[in-house]
Amino acid sequence: MSEAPLLEFSGVQAQYGPVEALKDVHVHIFKGEIVSLIGSNGAGKTTLLSSIFGAPRASAGKILHKGEDISKLATNRISRRGIALVPEGRQIYQEMSVEENMMMGTTPIGMAHFEEDRTTMFDLFPRLKERRNQTAGTMSGGEQQMLAIARAMMARPELILFDEPSLGLAPLVVKRVFEVLREIASMGKTIFLVEQNANHALKLSQRAYVMVNGRIHLSGESAALLDNEDVRKAYLGLH
Repeated sequence: MSEAPLLEFSGVQAQYGPVEALKDVHVHIFKGEIVSLIGSNGAGKTTLLSSIFGAPRASAGKILHKGEDISKLATNRISRRGIALVPEGRQIYQEMSVEENMMMGTTPIGMAHFEEDRTTMFDLFPRLKERRNQTAGTMSGGEQQMLAIARAMMARPELILFDEPSLGLAPLVVKRVFEVLREIASMGKTIFLVEQNANHALKLSQRAYVMVNGRIHLSGESAALLDNEDVRKAYLGLH
């Protein structure tokens, strides 16, 4: 591909105090791709996503969005660039209604498209339409995950970062979450997916990276990584 990546980590390092969490990370994502980042718990996957929004800041290297270094930008400026995060653990506003949570998602762009986008999200998530006035904290984990995705989509992002969207969900709900990710990609969105469920992630994405102890250990086409013996043993429970 000749065009610049939509998002690129170029030699990124980051730390929490004295602990080096990211070590010379190189990752790139092109517009229209689904790219997954897999690895064990504590490998640094969430830290990599969080570094995009400056928590922690990259201590070396660059994070480039459309070729521009964003590693020193304020968080609100980054979200206004068309990048949205569906965080680990959902982090919805528990005391607000479903619809109020969706309103909060429009913060980077304002309410001009709210009615139209709410309709789109209710078509994608009929359960949210049924529960539009319900307090979000009273819903099931799967429903809250759908709300977290809908809230992110309300900002009309070009690039959506998903941090462990299957975490703590029943297998049937996980299947639905990954169906939704495929539907979102079909809307023209670019997806960067951090996921411990390597099997689902590799089957969904075109390309993938494997992170070990803050470094990129392997990368390549997802189908090839699914067949890689080391990946199968370490992350798929297959021998």
